[in-house]
Parts: sequence; structure tokens; C-alpha cells
Amino acid sequence: MLEMRCWSLKKIAWITDSSSGLSKEFAAKNNVFVLPLNVIIDGKTYREDVDITKDEFYQLLQSHGNNAKTSQPAFGDFVSLYEKLKEEYDAGIAIHASSQLTGTYSSSVSASEMADFPVEVIDSKIGDYALGKMIQNGIDMVNEGKEYDQVVSKLRTLPELAQMYLMPQNFEQLRKSGRVSTAQSIFASLLNIHLILGFDDGKVVVKDKVRIKKRAKQKMFQILDDAMEKYHLKELCIQHAGVKEHAMQWKEEIERKHQSLKVKIQTLVPVAGVHTGHGTLCISWLRD
Repeated sequence: MLEMRCWSLKKIAWITDSSSGLSKEFAAKNNVFVLPLNVIIDGKTYREDVDITKDEFYQLLQSHGNNAKTSQPAFGDFVSLYEKLKEEYDAGIAIHASSQLTGTYSSSVSASEMADFPVEVIDSKIGDYALGKMIQNGIDMVNEGKEYDQVVSKLRTLPELAQMYLMPQNFEQLRKSGRVSTAQSIFASLLNIHLILGFDDGKVVVKDKVRIKKRAKQKMFQILDDAMEKYHLKELCIQHAGVKEHAMQWKEEIERKHQSLKVKIQTLVPVAGVHTGHGTLCISWLRD
């Protein structure tokens, strides 16, 4: 009789897309396989973090951002990856950007079935820092000796604990991508209204409208204050679309007020920056 391998001893592959914002170093060290999404800018297609760095992308976006577009990885790339992984790993855990924003989750499910590779595919209902943090938490659980089923069960609870708020800078791009309505875009542009976006069950929704940019920032900080009081957050990430100096200013202000809070800074993933514009600032967390 063949010896059955225990769930806890499985060799696990982690699968995600480049909207997770994970570094190449972290991915290589932890068996994380990242399928790059594509950004199309000034008529040329680039694979995120493969053909272009985030900093290079935002330099281009500043000059050629009005007609920028995005596209997901080819379905065949998912199938090829899963065919390869089933030769080297016992099982996989895939966590992807919100299925309301991209088709990577659906492609991942279908490709894993086609390749006959046992993968638990999870819809993060968000993206960027919070998505990457979910993967990091899962890897930590595996390293602690948690069993596969136990890790998957916990990971499926995390999307409800994540949030991201954004101050977008390009309303026309948001309209083109369907992230906000034409009426909202025109209203915001004509009246110099600053929108604050957030996530609601995987969808990007308008959370607030503010007339003065300074007040939009104050509103973002108030959102954080409320979250700190309600959830006692331990870690926050400030994401920026090519304006690191502004993110650093936010970090200093937040740390002065919330001294127990660990504040990180990341460059917003290009696929998000395409839709929100150069200069966008965000705050995001994954609470315990």
C-alpha cells in the first residue's frame, strides 16, 4: 500500500498575479509564482515588473497616461503554469485580485481544472498591499506547521478584513474603465470635486466627495482614525502612484498621531495606476 502524504507535509505552490505587489525576491524565496498583468501605454504593451519597473511606468504615465489600458494574462499562460507546477508540487493556493475588477480569478479556476492540478483559488476582493499580505500570512501559517486545509480555511476569511481607500487623480480614466460613472466623472471634473474610493465586496465604489484637496486628505486621515479606534490596526500601507515624497509626508504625519502603528510605503501597482492616474495616494490594511 502506498504511503499517503499528510496534508501538512504537502509541498505547496503559491500563485498570484502582479496586482499583489510582491517583490521578485520575496516570490523567489517562497515558491510564489506571479503571472504578470499587462499595461498598454503610448501604444506599447508591458508586462508588470517584467518589461517595466513601477518607477519607469509612472514616468511614462505622467506623459502618456490619457489612453493607457490594461489586460490580464493570457489564459494559456495560466494553463502552462499549472501544467508545470503539478510536476513539482503536491498542491497550490492561488490568491488573485478582485474578480469584480479582472478576470484572473476566473482564469485561474478554469486553468487549474484543465491542468488537473489541485489548487484552492481565492478571490481576495481587493488588490495590491492587502492581497500581498494575505499571501504572506498564508506562507507564515505553512511555516508554522499549519495543515493545508487549515491554511486555506483561514485565508478565505481574510478578504472581509481588508480595505483600501484611494484618492484618484484621473477621473477620465476612471470613467473609461467603468470604475466610476460618466455622471460622476463629469461632476467631479467640472466642480473640482475630489473623490474618495473604497472597496465594497470586491467592487470599487465612491465613498465620499470633497471639494478641497486638503479636505480630501483630512477625510482619508479621519477614515484611518476611525479604523484605528474600531479595529486597533497594527500595520498600514500607504501606496502612491509616482509621488513617493507625498507618501513620505503622510507617513510622518500618521506616525506622529498613531505611534503604535507600523506604516509601510509601496508604489501602487501599475494596473491600478492606469485607472486612477499619476499622483494617486491610497491607504490600505489587512486587519487581524
